Amino acid sequence: MKRIAIYPGSFDPITNGHLDILERGLKLFDKIIVAILHNPGKESLFTVEERIHMLKVSLKKIKNVEIDTFAGLLVDYAAKRKSHAILRGMRAVSDFEYEFQLALMNRRLDREIQTVFLMTGLRWIFTSSSIIKEAARFGGNINGMVPPIVNQKLKEKFGFNSNSKHNGSVAP
Repeated sequence: MKRIAIYPGSFDPITNGHLDILERGLKLFDKIIVAILHNPGKESLFTVEERIHMLKVSLKKIKNVEIDTFAGLLVDYAAKRKSHAILRGMRAVSDFEYEFQLALMNRRLDREIQTVFLMTGLRWIFTSSSIIKEAARFGGNINGMVPPIVNQKLKEKFGFNSNSKHNGSVAP
């Protein structure tokens, strides 16, 4: 029986911290389904289609990964995909309380599905999609924090190009 995990999130956008969790998760699971939550009530910077594209480009060299979207309860989606595990990354103690509450609720809804937490690598502990978007919005240098396709798409989204003052990087 294949060990399949669901790695859920908004991935708006995917960061190198997400990739770190995914690559390490593949040492524990035979296959990981990166599942983008489709939440029409939440405003996102990138459309679901844009996020799928950036994920496909970012993950093209990583085997045993599938990209999908879902709406509704995560445990229902996991059961539908024949997965018994939800993979979650945590950066700091501040993530713990929220993630713990989600894991307990998911366990209450379906006792067959387990949540597996991986601590983000130290080099990614300060990164989040929100912080990266904020830095990119003002032309901050996000090289090395996101895959190249994400860096490019953030520059396009915020109007930075080769003629821009910062071109997406902070002046020395």
